[in-house]
Amino acid sequence: MFKELRRVDRKISSADIAELLSKCDYGVLSTMGEDGYPYGVPISYIYMNGAIYFHSATEGHKLENINYHKKGSFCVVGNTEILADKFTTNYVSAIVFGMLKEVAEEEKEQALFGFLEKYSSAHMEKGKAYIASSAHQTKVIKLSIKHVSGKSRK
Repeated sequence: MFKELRRVDRKISSADIAELLSKCDYGVLSTMGEDGYPYGVPISYIYMNGAIYFHSATEGHKLENINYHKKGSFCVVGNTEILADKFTTNYVSAIVFGMLKEVAEEEKEQALFGFLEKYSSAHMEKGKAYIASSAHQTKVIKLSIKHVSGKSRK
């Protein structure tokens, strides 16, 4: 079902993939719309409990696509270094495929606190108050990983 990497010599380990997913700040989520067009949108995210979590407003293009088709993919790229004289780039990347679904209650709260720890760790108390006042206006979506691959060029 999922294709193997063409450049198996650049394949990275599961541990390296997990490290990359944990440390990158942003990635691109791709979904499929009812109109048949793919939709890739840059998002902030967390990697927690072996899944990707992101937050969203309560409506919009991304959510419409997820409601239409639950499958999605997510990619990150890190450690980029352009090697102009060699006409190439050093990088490490991962692509995740899986199923998308909204989470609620305790799992939603854990994810929102995960966002605080990752992006605003110096402002935890203020962030907790922000979550308490605005969580009802926020959806949290989980991408449960079915397949992941990663590669690098160093």
